[in-house]
Amino acid sequence: MKLYDLERSGNCYKIRLLLALLGLPYERVPVALDTGMQHSPEFRRLNPRGQIPVLVTDEGVAVWDSTAILVYLAQRYGGGRWLPLDPLAMAGVMQWLALEQNEGRYGTARARVIAIGAKSSLGQTGSLAESWRLAEIALTTLEGRLKGHPWLASDHATIADIACYPYTALFPESGRGLDDYPAVQAWFQRIEALPGYIPLPRRPAA
Repeated sequence: MKLYDLERSGNCYKIRLLLALLGLPYERVPVALDTGMQHSPEFRRLNPRGQIPVLVTDEGVAVWDSTAILVYLAQRYGGGRWLPLDPLAMAGVMQWLALEQNEGRYGTARARVIAIGAKSSLGQTGSLAESWRLAEIALTTLEGRLKGHPWLASDHATIADIACYPYTALFPESGRGLDDYPAVQAWFQRIEALPGYIPLPRRPAA
């Protein structure tokens, strides 16, 4: 497998994390967003949207979008553990993926992008204040679930946890802390204790 990737991207990190937890070998291909590599004809043939991450499977098929890649890897290599096939259990995972792609993306993720001045189209919409408000919805929802459950969608980690973890854990880079969310912080520790865990990307020192 080949992963078209950016080190600091939370969406790319999700894929690297799941690959590590599954113990799967792959080749990383860095994509230089600042040079416009994602808009090149070669890259657009992999992803017509010009976005990362993209995973080229062992069969030579390009899968783009972090959620789609998580679903593919979970179903292809996870043996039903990371994405259950039972309809109700699967729906439980999918609703957390939806939170991550809505309040997570436009809240915790966008707030970080704006605050650190990352070159991303996500930071060109909305404001930091608006992003903080949406992040509060995401964090409150996560905290409410995690107060009484160790994991988001099951009695063990699933791709719901993998999807929601990076931008939630990186949220303090937006200028807001997580002191009001102790259950979320305890969940971080459980994720970080999983066999094969790899560290989050961190903002380079100024």
